[in-house]
Amino acid sequence: MKVVILAGGLGTRISEESHLRPKPMIEIGGSPILWHIMKIYSHYGFNDFIICCGYKGDVIKEYFANYYLHTSDVTFDFSAENRMEVHSNITEPWKVTLVHTGKATMTGGRIRRIRRYVENETFMLTYGDGVSNINIPDLVRQHKDSGKTVTLSASLPGGRFGVLEIDDDNSTVVGFKEKARENSDWINAGFMVMEPEVFNYLYDDYTVLERTPLERLSEEGKLGVYKHYGYWQCMDTQRDQAVLESHWASGRAPWKVWE
Repeated sequence: MKVVILAGGLGTRISEESHLRPKPMIEIGGSPILWHIMKIYSHYGFNDFIICCGYKGDVIKEYFANYYLHTSDVTFDFSAENRMEVHSNITEPWKVTLVHTGKATMTGGRIRRIRRYVENETFMLTYGDGVSNINIPDLVRQHKDSGKTVTLSASLPGGRFGVLEIDDDNSTVVGFKEKARENSDWINAGFMVMEPEVFNYLYDDYTVLERTPLERLSEEGKLGVYKHYGYWQCMDTQRDQAVLESHWASGRAPWKVWE
């Protein structure tokens, strides 16, 4: 199953960093948060990634084009044949497709632009700025059993995010409200599973996934939810970045599910 990662936004709330590079390339512990997200999925055997690039997308392309240089020790020998030697070569079982989805395209529009890469398959989707110890196989299993068009994950951090109204059987979203300012209810944590039918709800580059598409799906009873009671943290601000850095520096980062 392919994993689609939204990585094209401007990241205006963390502009101290994002004016130099796209938000998903801001580093935690010396590696882009995008890398951390991919490592989470890869731990569970999901290694086929489609990254929706936009703002400063060339930075993301350069990172993967020179992945070995970024992740290994290297010797440059200029005295003889201008030779490069890579030490302790770190490899990943990844296939990474980088797609330019426009600089100003909205979230739904970006997904719409990668339709030909996922074709008629179920796929996963997440944002390029949040990490979690969510159990991905359980999320996928629930989605397949539910028959929903979209299943999104829910967490309980409160405030700032899309608030979910969940029915009594804890499996269906019956109401979706974008980014309530002060609320301690379940929020959209971003780790989603989608059926190709979702493309019928994405009309153009200006479609915001978190508004009309998810609202319509919830009204139609086609939006499922997976409640995640564990760790989840996004990186919206420098304060968020500092929190993630402190977790990583402790050696016990909650989202580090890989060895």
